[in-house]
Amino acid sequence: MALPFIIDKANSYSDVFTTPADPLLQIILDETRATHPKAHMLSGEVQGQLLSMLSGMKRPMHILEIGTFTGYSALCLAKGLGPNGKLHTIENRKEDADKAARYFAQSHNAHKIELHIGDAKEIIPTLPYKWDIVFIDADKTGYIEYYEMVVPLLATGGIIIADNVLFHGEVLEENISGKNAMAIHAFNEHVKNDPRTSQVLLTIRDGMLLIQKNEL
Repeated sequence: MALPFIIDKANSYSDVFTTPADPLLQIILDETRATHPKAHMLSGEVQGQLLSMLSGMKRPMHILEIGTFTGYSALCLAKGLGPNGKLHTIENRKEDADKAARYFAQSHNAHKIELHIGDAKEIIPTLPYKWDIVFIDADKTGYIEYYEMVVPLLATGGIIIADNVLFHGEVLEENISGKNAMAIHAFNEHVKNDPRTSQVLLTIRDGMLLIQKNEL
């Protein structure tokens, strides 16, 4: 049985004192939670606001998102893009990609978002950019491979944000047994032992690992 990974009262308090989602983001939240069988995969308001603020601080030119889901996190990250910036987001499930595309079309940042449908491991090598921000929120067993693909592609000062690094609290178990939890724990260890980067693990929602490439 997974250990509890958030304190309900602290989480509720955080919600109260976090800037609420804008109208389009709220629609995505409401519709995804009401209709999607995997709505738990959705970034919440607190995590979304953090993504928006990190992006706004970076003012990135190029953002890569691995795992679009229904588009909430992409729209949060797109808020910080520079005037000529672009966000490339990759989703392997066409049904989710179609939902995200519908929401993207309603955003004033629609022209800054390019949605790719397919296998991220095949698509990433076709994108000739240096990434200012990479957000990894896809299949957990692929995290180490995604990480190794994008670290060499980070711009100076670029950051990787990896989601679900507490994996429902299962990584806190004394004996980790689930396939995805084991993969996430291995990823956390992999990043910890990588001299190319520095990192901090935040206990927001299901855990977020902020990773920055070290300057040579």
